[in-house]
Amino acid sequence: MLPEEKETPVLFARSRQEQVTEMLRTIEAECRWTAGLTGIATVRPAILDAMADVPRDAFVPPGIQAHAFANNALPIGEGQTISQPFIVALMTELLDPVPGRSVLEIGTGSGYQAAILARLVGQVWSVEIIPALAREAAERLQRLGFDNVAVRSGDGYLGWPEHAPYDGVIVTAAAPHIPPPLLEQLRPGGRLVIPLGHPYGPQELVLVEKEADGACRRRNVLGVAFVPLTGGHGREERP
Repeated sequence: MLPEEKETPVLFARSRQEQVTEMLRTIEAECRWTAGLTGIATVRPAILDAMADVPRDAFVPPGIQAHAFANNALPIGEGQTISQPFIVALMTELLDPVPGRSVLEIGTGSGYQAAILARLVGQVWSVEIIPALAREAAERLQRLGFDNVAVRSGDGYLGWPEHAPYDGVIVTAAAPHIPPPLLEQLRPGGRLVIPLGHPYGPQELVLVEKEADGACRRRNVLGVAFVPLTGGHGREERP
């Protein structure tokens, strides 16, 4: 009698390139599905190229790197998350990045959004309120060769006035209102992209365009879900 044969499971692991390709396809599909709301049916090729080049798996904890390219937000520690690829692409498109320009990011997190922007603009200034995340992101970005990103720890509500004005401002945490310092630090002709709403409640991704005379035009883009902007100024004032 022959010994019983055990079936060996076959694992169909996708290569990293296949995962990146699927991520880009998902971004393009999401853009088409939401175009009626966002007005954006596709993102420019330079943004897709940046998202293909930047190693997203290097910006998430080792235990979840297998899920890095899925179209989901993922935890990065300290109660914070890395945004889903589609939202990263959409916010980047709304910002209208141009080579040589200067961008302020509020909420560095793991540094992924800053890395994408670094491929598209001249300089990224990024503020993170959690010191450990700021330190880790700065080290990670330097290690990966993103020399045109500067990271500091501080209250992002206040921006980074020393390097203002900025051609664009992007906020990766939900605020109850648009922080006035960020509008002040935005150059006329620039854009600010920010999720507005209550913590873990209804939120809307908002695009603000600053006119040459300082007046601002605001457009609601899409319902979103972000962790809250924290710090002494990020919360609504209460009696």
